[in-house]
Amino acid sequence: MSYRSLCILAIGVSMMALSGKANAFETKAKNAILMDYETGAYLFTKNHQEMIAPASMSKLMTVYVLLSKIKDGEVSLDDRYTVSENAWRKGGAASGGSTMFLKIGQEVKVEDLLKGILIQSGNDACIVVAENLAGSEEEFASMMNETAEKLGLENAHFVNATGLPHPEHKISVEDLAILARHIIKEFPEFYHLFSEKEFTFNGIRQGNRNPLLYSLKGADGLKTGHTSEAGFCLTGTAVRNDRRLIEVMTGLESNKQRSEETESLMTWGFANFDNYKFFTKNQIMAEVPVWYGTSKSVAAIVPEEVIKTIKKSAKSKYGAKMIYDEPLKAPILQGDKIGELFITYNDEIVDKIPLVAKENVAKIGPFSRFLENLKYFVFGAQ
Repeated sequence: MSYRSLCILAIGVSMMALSGKANAFETKAKNAILMDYETGAYLFTKNHQEMIAPASMSKLMTVYVLLSKIKDGEVSLDDRYTVSENAWRKGGAASGGSTMFLKIGQEVKVEDLLKGILIQSGNDACIVVAENLAGSEEEFASMMNETAEKLGLENAHFVNATGLPHPEHKISVEDLAILARHIIKEFPEFYHLFSEKEFTFNGIRQGNRNPLLYSLKGADGLKTGHTSEAGFCLTGTAVRNDRRLIEVMTGLESNKQRSEETESLMTWGFANFDNYKFFTKNQIMAEVPVWYGTSKSVAAIVPEEVIKTIKKSAKSKYGAKMIYDEPLKAPILQGDKIGELFITYNDEIVDKIPLVAKENVAKIGPFSRFLENLKYFVFGAQ
């Protein structure tokens, strides 16, 4: 086994290396997470896997299910859904929760219901969507749970479409961040709705409750929440210099505190971390000798682009080392793993990436192998 060392400055990190020192930030939130959208790295966590009451942030799953139906062609934005008495009573103004002021028997376009959920946080709109897609809110909650399982949300259980209090309606801030990432990635044609600051329906104009839209540079979504159990909450996101961060916070004591804490965490994340391109796709890292091959060597390449999120102040502590068999024996197929690249932090391995063969190398015939063996016996390894 041959060992090759390569120094890479100012590049690379794994999720493991982001823990510890990265958590220098402090927050009054009971639960919090800050995630890099592109790499999925966690920049900050606090009780991030605890299942908590999400309040209206759970409407992100309601919207995900609806947008999936639209994307699959099962639902059109121009479809009209009927407002039931149940939706009006449970989600209307008389219930005391957030509402888009729908009326019993009203026929409402799906597009308006979508805006009513995202901008006005309408409980009535959520129930109308649930009843028309699944027959009942209970059946729709089953769809939400099936979707959560499909997305790999391990700490999520939904009982209703609104986020109204229920002892079994819980999700972690980690899962909310993952869900937000899916929404942004899978539904770019609808994502602009999250940043609209107001919506008028039935002659009533209401503003978007997301405080970051009005105070933080680059903020463009996603969803607030508030109940007595959950406190003031936010799943938020912002973009600066083509880089997006996603945050979730819960358990804050006031709208003012929610605004201050969420803005502070996002600002801290942009100031202290950045993404670095470690390697480009198909980048050649070494020419590895080959025995009995139609070529004397094969290029070892990185199969996919490697971009990592690191703390800016720690760039110089990263490097890389690679290891591979030398020489290789033909035949070799394109894409065969022929070595590994190890990313290091303070000389400790924190991540590894496969090295693969760039092209096929066929095996030479018996007579050529005989000559190669004779050459080796007479002259030794060359």
